[in-house]
Order: sequence, then structure tokens, then C-alpha cells
Amino acid sequence: MTKQGLKVLVLGGTQFLGRHIVEALLAAGHQVSVLTRGRTPDELPDTVERLKGDRNEGAAGLTALAECTWDACVDVSGYTPRQVRASAETLRDAVHRYVFISTGSVYAEQNRHPIREDDPLLPAAAEDVTEVTGETYGPLKVTCERIVGEVFGSRATILRPQIVAGPFDPTGRYTYWIDRIAAGGDFLAPGDGTDFVQVIDARDLARFVRTVLEEDVPGVFNLAGPRLSWREFVDVVQEATGADARPVWVDAETLEAQGLGWHDLPVWLPVGSEQGGLMDMSSERARAAGLTLSDPLTTARDTGDWSAGTPQKSFLTREREAEALAAQQDG
Repeated sequence: MTKQGLKVLVLGGTQFLGRHIVEALLAAGHQVSVLTRGRTPDELPDTVERLKGDRNEGAAGLTALAECTWDACVDVSGYTPRQVRASAETLRDAVHRYVFISTGSVYAEQNRHPIREDDPLLPAAAEDVTEVTGETYGPLKVTCERIVGEVFGSRATILRPQIVAGPFDPTGRYTYWIDRIAAGGDFLAPGDGTDFVQVIDARDLARFVRTVLEEDVPGVFNLAGPRLSWREFVDVVQEATGADARPVWVDAETLEAQGLGWHDLPVWLPVGSEQGGLMDMSSERARAAGLTLSDPLTTARDTGDWSAGTPQKSFLTREREAEALAAQQDG
């Protein structure tokens, strides 16, 4: 039976994915409270209850949650065991279901095709690790998942999204390609077009969170969108932006010789690389539980409409791009 009129606590909630989750819950008539530090812009409706706290302080930072109850909690901002241990234990008897937003980066064998929920995980980080880096991110999330499972048991739901894309994305990873192609002209396209791009639209993820809460769904779920070849992805973005742009495919060897990789060309993972399976995550289990996916054209178009008026992070500069294109031509 679908539950109506839920009271939901979102840990985080004013930025990107949290914002989409709050909006999806409000649209369905649920009551929402958010716990944040109050340090970032907040454009949520006035109907949202604001609670202030700092999860980095452990239980001492969660006093605003004392003597309150909700039907469910959605943890968008849990990155370290210290944060998640405190929130899970504080809310053990205050919420029925605890939904933890984890990551696809928890998997140990990231070159599997496809990656499924029962695949091996990375070794868990120690609970006293607090620094989040590229190396600790996945192991920390493994530990956080374990904590939520220990505290809530069958009342826990673990969501492992792939790269999340869409309006309000502060990372700029997916958005880089939308903006670069929209700018027109020849642009560097990595590889030969046969690698793959796979992202999850933040709004699809948010709707699935709502489904999990309304249907009281337990378990572990990968969340991944349609898998497109890079040629298909470029075609979609060109259609979405209406750009007069031409991809110049630059092979992996030339890119490596130029010192260009993930940090310059976000979202690109060669299909045969050690992390190539992260662009081949199975969402079969989630789709069976109610996940619906937006058309990639919709994601690209809506992201472009938003980013057109919003400054984005820079990745590959035009100068470095020109050098790589020249090297490709010389080769």
C-alpha cells in the first residue's frame, strides 16, 4: 500500500540532489524537514522545516533532532562514518526507514561488465577516517553503508547512484560536455566514439527515493541511466543544444601523451579501463522496484537550459584542447 502524507527528514537538502529529492517529496504532498549547517544558499519553499546542525560534530551536532520523529530519513550528506554513525544512532527510534545515498564507487572490481549490486565491495575504511579523497571516498561509503545496515536492518535502503546529472549540479562534470558542444565549432571528443556514457538524472533518482519511501522498499539498489556510446551521446547533446559543433575524436594514446584524463575530460572512462564498468552499471533491480528513466535528450536539454545562465567549473581549457587537437592532426 502506498503511504500518503509522510513526514520525511532529509539530511542535506538545499543543494542539487537533496534539492531535487525535497521537491519530489513536496510535489507528492509529503511534509519535509531538512537538517543543514545553513552555510549554502537555500531556495527551498517556505513550507520546508529548517533544522540546523553540523554532522561533523557527531552526536553533539544533531541536538536539533532531539525529541522529534519522522516516518523516514533520507541521508544525502553522509560521507564519513563519524557523520553516519551519529545520525543513524540518533534516529534509530525516531524514524522508520533510513535511506542512505551511497555511490557506485563502492565496488571493488570496477572493470566488471555490468556491475551488479551483489558484486564485491572495496575494503571498508576505518571508522576514524574523516578525510574524503579520491582514494578514501569509496571505502568510506562502504563503512557508512555497513553502519546503516547494522543500526536499521530491514528498515535500511541503500542507493548506489552512478554519476548524477541534471540542473543544479555543482560538479560540472556532465555539464561540461553540454556547454562545450553548445559553444560550437570543432571540439575534442575522447576516444573513438565507441566508449560509453551512463549517468542518472537527479530527478529520476529523486522520484525513486519517493517511491522507496511511499512503498517502504528495503534493499540495495544501483541507480544508473541509459547507456549511450559516446557517438550517441554527442548526437544527443547536439540535438539538445542545436549547436553547430563537430567532434574531433582523439584517441586514448594521444590523450595520455598530452597528460589528459578524467580531470580534464570528465565522465570519460574507456570501456576497457580499470573503471570502465562504472559506465556499465545495471539498474535492473531498481527498475523492477519502480525506477523510471528520463530520455537522455530531456536530461541534456534541461541541463543546458539551466547551465546557460549559471557559471560552471572549468575542466579542459580551450588552449589545452587546441594543443590536443593539433597533436592528433600531426599524428
